[in-house]
Amino acid sequence: MKCWASFQLAALASLLMAFIPPDENTIRDAIGDLSGLPPLMQRAFAPDRNSFDPIPTPGPSDWLAVQHEPGQTFDQFKASRPNHPAQDRHVIYLQPLGDFAPERSPSLDKLREFAAAFFAMDVKSLPAVPIDAAKFTRRDNPLTHNRQILTGDVLNFLRTRVPSDAFCIIAITMEDLYPDPSWNFVFGQASLRERVGVYSFARYDPAFYGESRHADYATLLLRRSCKVLAHETGHMFGLAHCTFFNCLMNGSNHLAESDRRPLHLCPVCLRKLQSSIGFDVIERYRALERTDRALGFTDEADWLHRRIGLVEGD
Repeated sequence: MKCWASFQLAALASLLMAFIPPDENTIRDAIGDLSGLPPLMQRAFAPDRNSFDPIPTPGPSDWLAVQHEPGQTFDQFKASRPNHPAQDRHVIYLQPLGDFAPERSPSLDKLREFAAAFFAMDVKSLPAVPIDAAKFTRRDNPLTHNRQILTGDVLNFLRTRVPSDAFCIIAITMEDLYPDPSWNFVFGQASLRERVGVYSFARYDPAFYGESRHADYATLLLRRSCKVLAHETGHMFGLAHCTFFNCLMNGSNHLAESDRRPLHLCPVCLRKLQSSIGFDVIERYRALERTDRALGFTDEADWLHRRIGLVEGD
């Protein structure tokens, strides 16, 4: 009887935690009051269903099926007093860690170009730091047998190297990561208040899983890497996971779910980022369109082209 009762309680808890996609009123509340903004900004942050897809109902192994996240409204974001750039802290620094061999890695220059367009900020790439056993604890993963680096050591290293004009410093690497000996792996880890983070692109390479690299391999790896770089750096600005639209800031539990996310922000998350950085929405969209088209992200560039017309009222 006890086992059956426990099962019923677990099932009830699961039902209570089940994610319900938001209705229009919930979405408008999340965006916040737009009445005091100029007409162009009101159009930029409007919940236009022609531009923004609804958040998918999660499958059994998707993020929102196993994580209870109520979402973060614009007003809650502002109340959290997140980090924001300042005149003396206005640069995003990328710290390459280890080797970025061209035949198996995204281009550092292209990552920097995308991040600069996405955040409408100065982005600088620092000289690569070799993976030194004296600095970073390493192990061979017991399942994959790939070399891994302990994330805590990287964060401690970065804390001593934050440039004086840095908004944040992000270590990026093609090495796999782990946060604790009991963990199999982690994609990345950050200390938001200290403005340091480390993220691995290793598992975005099909070859990591023993799969063949197809003709579009380089663009696929670059797209996945740009996506995780923008998502995780977005957290540095205080953006929580999005639960309102299909959005770059959605959480993901596996590679297929990550691939499903777009490279752009929904109106809720765009308003948060714009309020922090203060960029011109149209200028940012145009810079992103040029960058996405140059990087081969044609679908995103076409979306941005259409979006510019809608926001400008053409």
